[in-house]
Amino acid sequence: MKHLFTSALATAALLLAGCATPPGGPASAPAAGSATGANAPAAAPVAAPAPPPRAHIPSGPLQPIASAQVSGQEVAPLTTPADLWDRIRRGFAMPNLDTELVRDGEQWYAKRPDYIQRMTERSSKYMFHIVEELERRNMPTELALLPFIESAFNPQAVSSAKAAGMWQFIPSTGRHFDLKQNAFRDDRRDVLASTRAALDYLQKLHGMFGDWHLALAAYNWGEGSVGRAIAKNQRAGKATTYLDLNMPNETRNYVPKLQAVKNLVANPQALRVELPTIPNHPYFQSVDIARDIDVELAARLADVRIEDFRALNPSAKGPVILAAGTPQILLPWDNATIFQRNFEGYSRGQYSSWTAWTAPATLNPAEAARRVGMSEAELRQVNSIPPRMLIKAGSTLVVRRSADRPQQDVAPALADNAQLVLAPEVVLRRTTVKAGKNESVASIAKRYRLNAMNVAEWNSVALTSSFKAGQSVVVFLPVRPKASASKGGKPRAAAASKRGGKVVKKPRR
Repeated sequence: MKHLFTSALATAALLLAGCATPPGGPASAPAAGSATGANAPAAAPVAAPAPPPRAHIPSGPLQPIASAQVSGQEVAPLTTPADLWDRIRRGFAMPNLDTELVRDGEQWYAKRPDYIQRMTERSSKYMFHIVEELERRNMPTELALLPFIESAFNPQAVSSAKAAGMWQFIPSTGRHFDLKQNAFRDDRRDVLASTRAALDYLQKLHGMFGDWHLALAAYNWGEGSVGRAIAKNQRAGKATTYLDLNMPNETRNYVPKLQAVKNLVANPQALRVELPTIPNHPYFQSVDIARDIDVELAARLADVRIEDFRALNPSAKGPVILAAGTPQILLPWDNATIFQRNFEGYSRGQYSSWTAWTAPATLNPAEAARRVGMSEAELRQVNSIPPRMLIKAGSTLVVRRSADRPQQDVAPALADNAQLVLAPEVVLRRTTVKAGKNESVASIAKRYRLNAMNVAEWNSVALTSSFKAGQSVVVFLPVRPKASASKGGKPRAAAASKRGGKVVKKPRR
């Protein structure tokens, strides 16, 4: 009985050690979405190792078990994963793909050891947290490799379709999963928030389609598109698996790419690839902040390089983090205590030299800068205002604190909802038009959609004045920008959207 009780203890300890294999779901892997990868010579398929037998994890308080209960059960070894890669391998739970696209992907990655090195080193900051969340949700750990495909684990990545962050959310899907996008921050880049949203979305898609390959296709292509492709095959009496659906090339390559990375992780020696070690322990921890704080000051108080601080806190758009909108920051594990000690001992008063300012009217950047006591160049740079744009009334900008502006921290409503809305600057050109028969100031203004008072002022006449037929009338009309064209007379934007003769379009997500 003592041995049986020890068996139960060992099994429970396995869960605490982070070794439990989550319940299974479908699996996938991708082919490198690149002409180089697609044309690479094929190699023999790399078989992912079979997952270890699943342990029986008791619920509730531990109690002695009878001999009959032991029948057919195995005692899991009390060995913790050697590193995070080992832990990920133990949680593989998707069925494998074995296609030419997978082998193309394997060769594409195998030929780029420097790229793999950069990707995996970048992922080392985030991977432990993602694996923890997957295991907590009983999701396949292959999904921890998905940011390799989406963004190469770059939280600042932005696609041509305006998808952003490690998990590449477009604005609308990000808002649907409560990822705030405002003048101060973009939660699509936030490590914790975007991971939570991505796993929520993947769970939702798996619930819709009952298959991880189809869920991943929907994550790339859109759930509506996958649903319609399935319905089309059903009407034609065809199978509806991932490999049977008609889909765009990007989505067709998507799961094979993930499978190729999975195979690389499962058996790097077979592909002659070396994976940098990722320790099986947290890289960062969350630290609460109670005051608005400059990004540079926060990094200095934590004794970390500004680049490393931004890598862990990539959602901050400008030079300041607002406590009301971002009440916690992420710091390397050993630097969290340093930050807290230095933050509490900071004796220079204000933690932030920046605050929020709401434009009272539509202004050009030069006038806005004059009102807040900044140079136009600095205002544009801090708020990412491009040339020839106006700042719309009600927009919120990041500005320097000054003696005549309140020193309190930015309020929660503003920190969560502030928006910077820009409009093209209208350029007017002086021109003359010929008055028709019975023309007046009012009729000229109506014809060109102008203000009658302006027409009267430009021509030094009364508001009620009339013009003789053929008389020249001064008006100021908007200059319409000429559409730039590429060779052959096609707009450059249209020409740029074609690669290799095919229109390239980022799937909605």
